[in-house]
Amino acid sequence: MSLKNKILKKDIRAIAKLLRLIENNDKTSSEQLKKLYPQTGKAYIIGITGLPGSGKSTIIDTLIESFRKEGKTVAVIAIDPTSPYTGGSLLGDRIRMQKHSTDPYIFIKSIPTAGWHGGISRVTAKMITVMDAAGYDIILVETAGVGQAEVDIASLVHTTVVVLVGGLGDYIQVLKAGILEIADIYLINKVDKNDAQDLEYNLKSLKGSDSNNKKDWIPPVILTQATARKGIVDLFKALASHRNYLDKTGRFLSFFKSRYEIELKQILLDKVTELLEKKLEDDPGFKKLLESKSKKDPYSTAENIFFRLFDIKT
Repeated sequence: MSLKNKILKKDIRAIAKLLRLIENNDKTSSEQLKKLYPQTGKAYIIGITGLPGSGKSTIIDTLIESFRKEGKTVAVIAIDPTSPYTGGSLLGDRIRMQKHSTDPYIFIKSIPTAGWHGGISRVTAKMITVMDAAGYDIILVETAGVGQAEVDIASLVHTTVVVLVGGLGDYIQVLKAGILEIADIYLINKVDKNDAQDLEYNLKSLKGSDSNNKKDWIPPVILTQATARKGIVDLFKALASHRNYLDKTGRFLSFFKSRYEIELKQILLDKVTELLEKKLEDDPGFKKLLESKSKKDPYSTAENIFFRLFDIKT
């Protein structure tokens, strides 16, 4: 049986094999993704983002339980904020979620943020494609922190949950990063340990503001204590409400059109970058230029090299 057909039957080993090929930037992975892509478009994809230590993994653990009680199959992509060599929170994710390891309808994949040529969002998009084609009903994506990568990954999911803990510092940090603007649901976690009232007030004051461009959907503010499973029912209801909103407005289906455009541009950029690197590697003029003592400004030089390599007339 082909790798594609095994993946379509949720063969765990086959899924893991293709994900490894993607991790290793193996060119054969692209051929497999081409075959799988027509089978995508059914999964509900949820992004969980927030600062390290906000309890994202615990929240995902509780969501896995909730979705499985409904008979849903679940795949998880947990992005590790450490290096690809030391492991770091990879182990933490595994420990927190290891009770699900014997469930054949749950697949958990941890990946590091560091070491990816082209950015973590590209790798995540490819892995989402594999899990979607494999037929998982729910795909949960846990991001490493708050930054441009998280904003990029938000474009790959239907619903973005921004997780914060009480305290002004957390609020200011994510506000500066622009993460609040991509939220479909605000979640204040660890309400038992932190004063969440000010944070709740600040988040609610954002509703309907100019910074919120989703005026037909007002992001709810959910309070949770995930370790004690408090507030998880409210979060689950908020997710169901947003999924219903996506279906009614037609945005669940139109999402794939916008995601297609994003992925298409990323793939084209990757190919142009690959081609440019190959041309520079083989170009003796570029090597001489680097060794030359008299150098022009890099902006003019880059333009000249680009025009010459691609035979563009100015």
